[in-house]
Amino acid sequence: MPFILRRLGFYAIAAWVALTANFFLPRAMPGNAVEAIMSKFPNLQPPAYHALEAMLGVGHPGSLWSQYLAYLDDVVHLNFGISVSSYPAQVSTLLGETIPWTLTLVGTATVMAFLIGTGLGILAGWRHGGWLDRLLPGLMFLQAIPYFFLALILLTLLALRLHVFPIGSGYAGGLIPGWHWDFIGSAIYHSLLPAFTIVITSVAGWMLQMRNVMITTIGEDYVLAAQAKGLPTRRVVLTYAARNALLPQLQGFGLALGFVVSGAIVMEIVFSYPGIGLLLFNAVTSDDYPLMQGVFLVITFAVLLANMIVDVVIVAADPRVRAREATR
Repeated sequence: MPFILRRLGFYAIAAWVALTANFFLPRAMPGNAVEAIMSKFPNLQPPAYHALEAMLGVGHPGSLWSQYLAYLDDVVHLNFGISVSSYPAQVSTLLGETIPWTLTLVGTATVMAFLIGTGLGILAGWRHGGWLDRLLPGLMFLQAIPYFFLALILLTLLALRLHVFPIGSGYAGGLIPGWHWDFIGSAIYHSLLPAFTIVITSVAGWMLQMRNVMITTIGEDYVLAAQAKGLPTRRVVLTYAARNALLPQLQGFGLALGFVVSGAIVMEIVFSYPGIGLLLFNAVTSDDYPLMQGVFLVITFAVLLANMIVDVVIVAADPRVRAREATR
């Protein structure tokens, strides 16, 4: 419990720093959200300037400190303002529409890559020098290729030439999003190629890390003792070796889950996938500061939450960590 309380305190401070940086950075950048809207709608009269300031939450009267307190109050109430690029849509509405797409695609692909890579790493580490070890350089070559470049190659071959997969977007045009099979089937079909790209470009990293830790773990005394007792190989591999080798892997998985929310930004751009990565790209290119602030906050808190969950899981799963924390 003291360990968890210390970590909660650390994450609370990190969250406050992120909120503060998110407040000051846009105010230090050039540009004006109100002027951006006025330029898009030249028929607006000058009195509309102050109305837009009030609506977007900029130009507040009073000191910077009062603006900061008002900003924190808005964040607590999930009020991130109004998007400039998608005016007059609320930022929270846009986030709610795009986050499920990214979580479904990138989250599922990340979990699949982790499970496949970890499983292959366990086998490669236990039988190091075998055929899986010889397969690893080829997989590492795929990971070394920038995933957006590989995505363009796959898009050209499988979508443009062979017409196996659609060119892009999250679902077929003309469909209305909803819980009906036409839309769900189309969404799954459009997500197969982006998901495949993420899996094949990241599975080698999980495999290599798990393999290296497995090779170190199988030389430990408790694993050798289990083998000397004549225990079944499957039990030695899974219960004694893989279970302990998995702990460092979980830490990396926690970071990967945290960045799932940010999505594979370039991948979403290549495939025109309607996730939060594409939303961030549109916000940056449109100087949409309220939308950028909302996206950055979601990404930051997702990373913090994922790391906090991994810390709790590691403490619960590893008695050595519990013993070390108990002595502090």
